[in-house]
Amino acid sequence: MAGRINDEDVKAVRDAVPIDAVVSEYLQLRNAGGGNLKGLCPFHDEKSPSFQVSPSKGFFHCFGCQEGGDTITFVMKIDHLSFSEAVERLAAQAGITLRYEEGGYNPSHQRGERIRLVEAHKIAADWYAEQLATSPEADTGRRFLADRGFDQAAAQHFSVGYSPQGWDHLTRFLRGKGFTDKELLLSGLSQEGRRGPIDRFRGRLMWPIRDIGGDVVGFGARKLYEADNGPKYLNTPETAIYKKSQVLYGIDLAKKDIAKASRAVVVEGYTDVMACHLAGVTTAIATCGTAFGGEHIKILRRLLMDNGSARVIFTFDGDAAGQKAALRAFEDDQKFAAETYIAIAPDGMDPCDLRLVKGDEAVADLVEPRTPLFEFALRQIVSRYDLDTPAGRAAALDEAAPIVARIKNSGAQHEVAVQLAGMLGILDTQFVVKRVAQLARWARDRGGKGPAPERHPEGRQYAAPPRPAAPRGPALNLRNPVFATERELLKLALQRPELVSPAFDAYGIDEFTAPPYAAVRQAIQDAGGAEQGVADPQDYLVRVREAAPDDTVRATVTELAVEAILLHKGVKGADEVYAGAQLVTVRRRAVERRIRDITSRLTRLGTHGDPAELAAVQNELWVLQQYDQTLREHGAAAL
Repeated sequence: MAGRINDEDVKAVRDAVPIDAVVSEYLQLRNAGGGNLKGLCPFHDEKSPSFQVSPSKGFFHCFGCQEGGDTITFVMKIDHLSFSEAVERLAAQAGITLRYEEGGYNPSHQRGERIRLVEAHKIAADWYAEQLATSPEADTGRRFLADRGFDQAAAQHFSVGYSPQGWDHLTRFLRGKGFTDKELLLSGLSQEGRRGPIDRFRGRLMWPIRDIGGDVVGFGARKLYEADNGPKYLNTPETAIYKKSQVLYGIDLAKKDIAKASRAVVVEGYTDVMACHLAGVTTAIATCGTAFGGEHIKILRRLLMDNGSARVIFTFDGDAAGQKAALRAFEDDQKFAAETYIAIAPDGMDPCDLRLVKGDEAVADLVEPRTPLFEFALRQIVSRYDLDTPAGRAAALDEAAPIVARIKNSGAQHEVAVQLAGMLGILDTQFVVKRVAQLARWARDRGGKGPAPERHPEGRQYAAPPRPAAPRGPALNLRNPVFATERELLKLALQRPELVSPAFDAYGIDEFTAPPYAAVRQAIQDAGGAEQGVADPQDYLVRVREAAPDDTVRATVTELAVEAILLHKGVKGADEVYAGAQLVTVRRRAVERRIRDITSRLTRLGTHGDPAELAAVQNELWVLQQYDQTLREHGAAAL
């Protein structure tokens, strides 16, 4: 194992890679005011953004699920990496060579497993691409692409490659790069043969599959030769870095345009993604050998920011399989705030064929929103019933009405209910409208959970998505002015230590009455005090988090370090006057509590107490009262 990464190098990595640049690789961020950015939390489902990033402090915090930390923490959590692996990945991005406390510089075979697997995939992708460009054997693959309208430039843009037909060409190449047989098998690039590892992909066109951060994590491989007994498309097996339900082909190329346009186009295959992008539809993505599902929705929602005007357009073949896929997609429709549509090309052509036959304009026209996904689903449901009979119409209404009740826009819901009456041939339109309204009301009454799940004839249920997890950590009533002021002072101590130092460091732990805030005050003290944050604010925040005794206190530190400072009306920004007011208020309340305690003690001593003790207590009370008077008259100058 590699030794511990040098602390100076860890700090250099934190300083070199801006947290907003890293986070924006995974979700869309917008201005939240006060220099902060906000977006939909990638760690739990939510409808409105409670995830905030503070670029100046290098921290993120979710006010919904309480996850928080610095750039390294974010990468660890989002990609399930160890601390060392996250630092190594960020260091590679920043071009920083890491030093290790034991054993000097890190040799390649010592690096974290995920880093090694990603590195193997990157090298393999480059090697496959080179084979397609230069190998005589790859002519079959080049003709396959050309027949579908893709030239060499298109292949290079999408890094398409070719895997030779031999048994172990890639395996031997990667061994020469220092990868062990165990790493090759774990990566899914090789598989066990009779005499050791052999190439998993042989004689196929290769599409590298990247995660949202741009790392190659797997491959999709298309059969080219009749002698190949394998499936038409062969994907990387599930590995430590590749989960097919959590990746979208083309997301690395499309993510910025998806966020910018608030629009995503979901197609069915790799060549369809290529055709769309080359036709100017640069928001196209595809699943990788699996149905579009909940994990894919999470990826898109973070990019779309759950903007109500966002659009997700599904393109499916017009055949039975395509219709079935569309209905599966509709079952997850409520997980989107975006409006969902379906686009089916004329003659059932997919985008790749459509571009080949009718050109780029036809592809661009195809993905313009046409039919709402719920309308398509309704037509598919209604088509299964005999509408010439009262029983058939009633059964169709029973299945279709809950679908209409789930439409997010109430105006559109009423209009579609009227359309449904027409589709079913029910003359009493108001009966259908009332039925839909009743189901929608039941959904609201059940806390947004929807009506009791309506059974689909094939056994599926239409039910609302689960609610976000409840926030962790202690609940505090911030309407209590004592708690509110303590919170403000701690935020200043973490975010603007220069405004409260050195006075803050003289405050006792017991001056903070809320236990969570007392714990944060203790962590600041254990990290060397707020004055340490004046010289190096980011390193100071890291030390305070590390000094926290548990995850709950650590989350509170991050929350306070990111949360906007509450300014009084007319105050433009936190300054020494504002900071002084918080310092004085917290101190005066502590003095007042002490005065009450001493007054109570005097009452207990009465006139029969020890004269010396009584005099000492009275003197202490007088001193505190004078101090309180001075604070009241002179403010922060008296601290």
